[in-house]
Amino acid sequence: MSENLDKAPSKESYYQPSCSSSNVIKEVSIDCVVFGLNNGELEVLVVRHGEGISKGGWALPGGFILVDEDLDAAASRLLKDLTGLDNIYLEQLQAFGGVDRFPGERVVTIAYYALVRAEDYNLIAGFTASHVEWQKVSQREHLIYDHDEILEFGLGHLKHKVQHEPIGFNLLPEKFTLLQLQELYEAILDVKLDKPNFRRKMTKMGLLVPCNEKQKDVPHRAAALYRFDKEIYEQLTKQGFSFEV
Repeated sequence: MSENLDKAPSKESYYQPSCSSSNVIKEVSIDCVVFGLNNGELEVLVVRHGEGISKGGWALPGGFILVDEDLDAAASRLLKDLTGLDNIYLEQLQAFGGVDRFPGERVVTIAYYALVRAEDYNLIAGFTASHVEWQKVSQREHLIYDHDEILEFGLGHLKHKVQHEPIGFNLLPEKFTLLQLQELYEAILDVKLDKPNFRRKMTKMGLLVPCNEKQKDVPHRAAALYRFDKEIYEQLTKQGFSFEV
């Protein structure tokens, strides 16, 4: 085997076309875990690499940081350039720095995560991504490097937050049914919840306000519609709560 084939690949083979070794930070990268809800299923946004040694592999959207941008700006840029998603609130999750997480060299990655309504966004693959799509978390493809580990950590973080903060409610329409709210929790927590118990807990929070309306044009018995009390929502966002399954 030749010397070139025996050598570990350099970081240059991972750079986006517009990034050269002189304008990127070679030891730090960004990876984004973006969750979306689709027909009661929790999905994750993934890209297929179109070049480099990981060509053809599925990955979380991410890449290297430019020397003149901060972490948050890098995360937003990479997500937009690779997937087309823009104006997404990304929250910093955690750093992952396993010695062998990146082939051949030491690279620490900063993971970000977001929870969005998938139907609100058009996906457009770009940069080093040849394809982008939503995949069901429970049936996703194997991801490259340590991206499965990052995804599992993000999922655990999301499950914890949904039990202590009113996150994920932005995935619902302005007026929603209690069943839609329950399906949201079931999708994120990956459990089947008892309907009477769930509704009792939600009612006790004082977060829900009856709209005195029912669903229209549905093939089943129309259910009552609710909305969130904005003041209680803000209060719970600051103070938190405990929702035990």
